[in-house]
Amino acid sequence: MRFIYHYPETSGPDGDLFAAGGIKEVAVHAERAGFEAFSLSEHPAPGARWLATGGHQTLDPFVTLGYVAAATERLRLLTYLAVAPYRNPLLLAKSAATLDTLSAGRLILGLGAGYQKSEFHALGVDIAERNALLDEALDVLPLHWSGEAFTFQGRHFSARDVMCRPRPVQSPIPIWIGGNSRLSRRRVARAGQGWMPMTGGAQLSSTARTPMLDPGSQLGDIIAELRGAADSAGRTEPIDVLYSYQAEGISDPAADAERHRDAFAQLEKVGVTWILVSSRTTDISATADFLDAFGATYLAPGQR
Repeated sequence: MRFIYHYPETSGPDGDLFAAGGIKEVAVHAERAGFEAFSLSEHPAPGARWLATGGHQTLDPFVTLGYVAAATERLRLLTYLAVAPYRNPLLLAKSAATLDTLSAGRLILGLGAGYQKSEFHALGVDIAERNALLDEALDVLPLHWSGEAFTFQGRHFSARDVMCRPRPVQSPIPIWIGGNSRLSRRRVARAGQGWMPMTGGAQLSSTARTPMLDPGSQLGDIIAELRGAADSAGRTEPIDVLYSYQAEGISDPAADAERHRDAFAQLEKVGVTWILVSSRTTDISATADFLDAFGATYLAPGQR
């Protein structure tokens, strides 16, 4: 089991995006504590009403993870998640290839279809096309990353005999796809290297327009089904599964540690390979305390 630290998101319209601490300082601390990856989400134009009811602003994940790459040595860099329909897929591919090259092959490209109507409208993208645009991106990304000339007729573009460099270090860059629907899982089986189910409860599932997911036996059955579908599609590489762990009390990692260890073990048993945690801290001292405590309790040699 491997662990990801998600940089805390500040809710509300007026929150300080860096309240949890400077990105460089937090990322270096997370790496030192034993985390294997660092993640950021994406909302380029969030709706004011959503922010007023608990939504959050974000930094640009590609720019920020490039900064994290320069400050760290081994942390994997996860977009959790980038909304593929917001970008022309050639621009998405270029950002990903550049970041993977500059980080010496540490990017994990987490992608989703998106759900915020007002954000789609602000960016000039038809939300009704979101699934088709995500599927299109999954077709274009490997062509771009091949470094060879290709032609592709997209929904809103025509690429004729183009050749795109740099080739990323990884071949391919791992693509993890978010969402709980059968369609999302079919995408993973066809073209992804990982699945990121949404685990934030009923309200978040409703807002994100995705089915709720039971973290117990239902999750295990779905993971087994997903990996079976990938096998049937001729896929040979392993399929990672990320689980966002938000159990009560995890903000104080050393308290009730056995309960959390049991939960981690159960998730591993049903097929989860990565667990994502965040601290919801609002100053660097509290963030450092969380990272130190989590690392000493769960990530230190002999604790895994």
